[in-house]
Amino acid sequence: MSLLSRLFTTLTESSSLASSSLIAATQKTHARILKSGAPIERQQLVQRYCDADAFRYACQLFDEVPNWDLFSSTAIISSFSRRNRHRDAIFLFSLTLRRNLRPNQFTFGAVLPSVTALHDLAAGKQLHSSLLKMGLQSDVFAGSSLLDHYAKLGNLEETRRAFDEICEPNVVSYTALLFGYLKNSLSGEALRIFCRMPEKTVVSWNAMISGFNQMGLIEECIKLFVEMNREGIFPNIFTFPSVLSAAADIPAIAIGRSFHAFIIKVLPKLNVYVGNSLIIFYSKCGCLQDGLLVFENLDEKNIVSWNAVIYGYAQNGNGEAAIKFFKRMKSNGLKPNGFSILGLLFGCSHSGLVDEGLEYFKRFVEEEPGLVMPEHCASVVDLLSRSGRIAEAEKFLNELPFDPGIGFWKSALGGCQIHSKRDFAVVFARRILELDPEEASSFVLLSNVQSSAGNWQDVARVRTKMEDKSMKRVPGSSWIEVQGKIHDFFNGDRRHSQADEIYFVLGVLHHS
Repeated sequence: MSLLSRLFTTLTESSSLASSSLIAATQKTHARILKSGAPIERQQLVQRYCDADAFRYACQLFDEVPNWDLFSSTAIISSFSRRNRHRDAIFLFSLTLRRNLRPNQFTFGAVLPSVTALHDLAAGKQLHSSLLKMGLQSDVFAGSSLLDHYAKLGNLEETRRAFDEICEPNVVSYTALLFGYLKNSLSGEALRIFCRMPEKTVVSWNAMISGFNQMGLIEECIKLFVEMNREGIFPNIFTFPSVLSAAADIPAIAIGRSFHAFIIKVLPKLNVYVGNSLIIFYSKCGCLQDGLLVFENLDEKNIVSWNAVIYGYAQNGNGEAAIKFFKRMKSNGLKPNGFSILGLLFGCSHSGLVDEGLEYFKRFVEEEPGLVMPEHCASVVDLLSRSGRIAEAEKFLNELPFDPGIGFWKSALGGCQIHSKRDFAVVFARRILELDPEEASSFVLLSNVQSSAGNWQDVARVRTKMEDKSMKRVPGSSWIEVQGKIHDFFNGDRRHSQADEIYFVLGVLHHS
């Protein structure tokens, strides 16, 4: 073992050192090597500076030593890229070119993820051009990295072109191509490519399942998961959050419970991310006690775990419990983030705890002004509007330091409908239609406010305007799970095979 290796072995064993201490220790070791006259293993030294988050020193060392070989340069670029030092990685790549080192497929594969992370399509095209000049575009490693770059940036035309340039695309290439189509919501084409893939891995299946879930194709998402297991591909920790999210969106408690049972069977330990997904699933299905049980049994909890429970209480109308759990989180030493406050405001809004919600918002603005998002302000509008304090909501809206969007005014208009505040409703509806003259739901809300106040002439005028503009309300839809089967229906829907029996029972209930 070389002197450098022996010295750095000691540093590695002392990994509990703080970052500043580790930098100092690395510099001390560097100095001892220089004094000893021993040959410097530069790549390892740069790597250690990276491990200590001393990227300035790592860059300086790379810049000062002129005779790096391509292998070492590529390894260092990759090290910077993996540590999210993307601009530094691109700088080191350009420095490699200036030293007349001809990059290979692995060098391009090291720098392209950084270009992707920075969403720099122009730089990606420059690297694509370089690959073409060097004849490396057909290499599966460099080509797949380029393909992944275009896919993640949503450029489908270049994604397809990069795929076609690869001589022998592998499962990584196909998966990146899938992502490109899914990113552009082309589910049908993505499914056709997926079915034609010569080989599928768990990553390929996860890409399809996650993509379908994000597009709202819930049934297809769950079917893919079932098919994946039939094919003998075992799901991993990245599979379950997507299918649990799909089951929660329906919501399908029986299906979700079967997923939970499967998780216990296939995962040796409940991962925090899967655990968080389970908490969210049970909360959305109204089974918060099951979600709490998952939370308490998690060995590792993060801020998302705590926020999921706070949101769970809020969604189920228990604002007081949400506040209590928020206080418990703080007493455990966790610092609330913006989403914690958002959940708290949501809980207060749905439980009538107006003054408590306003107090938490005021405190949050004073203590963490940099974390305040428009969503927090929208929650305050909802809080005031739901409770009937419409004038305060209007004052709050008019005093915002930014122009509130349609969602803010629709929230206030919704409060007007609940509390029959006709005059305010007209004002809010006018503001919404100024922002979007084709906003049909606002006309519907205004019509409902007028009808609840008995102003039938105004109702007729609103509906005439809707007809003149050829506006149609998008019907709401719902799901219900009966004996493990999901039934979806729309307002006035008669497609169901038992529609006559359903409407008969509804009639009985209505007249009872």
